[in-house]
Amino acid sequence: MTNKLRVSEIYCSVQGESTHAGRVCTFVRLAGCPLRCRYCDTPYALTVRDGEPYSQAQIIQEVQQFPTHLVEITGGEPLMQRAAIGLMHQLAELGFEVLVETSGAYELPEVSDSITWILDVKGPCSGEMDRMVWNNLAQLRPHDEVKFVIHNRDEYSWALEQVAKYGLESCKVLFSPVQPNFEAIGNNSPLNEGLSPAQLAEWMVSDGVSARLQLQQHKWIWEPKARGV
Repeated sequence: MTNKLRVSEIYCSVQGESTHAGRVCTFVRLAGCPLRCRYCDTPYALTVRDGEPYSQAQIIQEVQQFPTHLVEITGGEPLMQRAAIGLMHQLAELGFEVLVETSGAYELPEVSDSITWILDVKGPCSGEMDRMVWNNLAQLRPHDEVKFVIHNRDEYSWALEQVAKYGLESCKVLFSPVQPNFEAIGNNSPLNEGLSPAQLAEWMVSDGVSARLQLQQHKWIWEPKARGV
């Protein structure tokens, strides 16, 4: 078994999502994902073979060149490559604040409190809801984050039901509208029209929802399909 990881890109930018939005962050985007979400905005990272092979030492060396101690390991799906678990622990041991964004398609391993899970719950609009390991929601800790990508009112209501069903108020809950003008994979889906952030905000205010409204800030700062930002 190799400890090398297939990497799509490593870069430093402003964190556009999660409760860390607005902070300078280094991103390690691993290649490969078993899912094909309809609203996927990183189709270039879906296939493992499209990534470049890096040793963990090479990844850490690149990360250390950037002027921040906040690192996000994302994808693709990081847990598709089991060596990613060793990488996140190494970064944490070196004093980095580590975020790991995962689709929830793999069982979450036990990690230290210096590592934060950002679990992207796959709802009806994703087309991949059946691939979720739902027991992962019970493993989330108070500092972990759970994100719902929402396309319409029905999916908003569904997200509220999941928050209540799994007691997710104990961690940080994010509601994110499907952004407009994304090319859905394999078809001309209505998802390309997105959901107005104002509409989602209106529903949340009306219901007094305790979740955070999340916008993908980097797609408002830069061109929505720009890479490395």
